[in-house]
Amino acid sequence: KIALYLRPETYAQVNHWYQRTDCRSRTEFMEKAIQFYVSYLTAADGGSYLPSAFLSTMKSIVAENGSRHSKMLFKLAVELAMLMNIIAATQDIDKATLSRLRGECVKEVQRLNGSFSFEDAVDWQGGE
Repeated sequence: KIALYLRPETYAQVNHWYQRTDCRSRTEFMEKAIQFYVSYLTAADGGSYLPSAFLSTMKSIVAENGSRHSKMLFKLAVELAMLMNIIAATQDIDKATLSRLRGECVKEVQRLNGSFSFEDAVDWQGGE
């Protein structure tokens, strides 16, 4: 235990906020406030200013988002595999032509920054 002097207005703030922040006592509230302030001060030294609950929430959001993207990419890959198999079954394309086409497609997709549409393919093939 230590003696602690607080100005009356500061003590009034502690009384006002400690129950609203799910703290069981004024001491717990002041301890959390001091820990938060020390984290803020050490942020300049490479420490983290963000509370651990916030960081935990952000990590879970990022993990959930990654999982959702993985599932969407898997579904897209299945649909693309189906489309490629249909085209391969109906077209007679030799390996040299396919290899040349892959190289040209890489260049075209790079030129368009990855946003290649069906309309781009039609234009690229010379259709109007």
